[in-house]
Amino acid sequence: RSRMIRGLLFDLDGVIVDTAKYHFVAWQRMAAELGIHFSHEENEQLKGISRVESLERILGWGGIALSTEEKQRWMDQKNAWYLECIAQMGPEEILPGVSEFLAEARTQGLSIALGSASKNAVPILERIGLLDAFDAIVDGTVVTASKPNPEVFLEGARRLGLSPEECCVFEDAEAGVEAALAGNMYCIAVGKPDHLGAAHRVIQSFLDIPDPVETLLALETD
Repeated sequence: RSRMIRGLLFDLDGVIVDTAKYHFVAWQRMAAELGIHFSHEENEQLKGISRVESLERILGWGGIALSTEEKQRWMDQKNAWYLECIAQMGPEEILPGVSEFLAEARTQGLSIALGSASKNAVPILERIGLLDAFDAIVDGTVVTASKPNPEVFLEGARRLGLSPEECCVFEDAEAGVEAALAGNMYCIAVGKPDHLGAAHRVIQSFLDIPDPVETLLALETD
């Protein structure tokens, strides 16, 4: 059926910038201090889930039980290490084609929001010079439910003054694709089709879709 897309909702990590590598460095450092094996394979399983859930999974893999206070201390420590990493970020970290796509979407009159679990979305967008590209920012400081719960995207649509059906979500994580679909939004996944096949469309990068309106018109006739 046809839908008129008026708003675009973007995940941050893995869609606009690749901060996953910095999360990996910080989680690996924490795991090492706790004596837990943590490789890229484990890190893949943390994509799109919250900090507290990530910690629980890592502790589970290591068979380690911690008090609530200790868990909070480790989460704070992990975040401090992560912030050290992202403090070095600049515009060169924006993924290929993203800046041009956002600028073109703005020119063509589409509304743009960020929908990310990250609590550090604003400082990251400031560092890479894209804060002004967004009409609304919904992040981990605003919403509590983790993807695949659609709360972050539904709140983004609400702040843009649009219905979920009028929005297209760009995601790189399976949980994020599930969240978009649960929110009754169109979803374009960025990455490899093997994990992201549930999305309406999968692209390798934004270089695949230079013109936002042409892309969205194609959706409406699908």
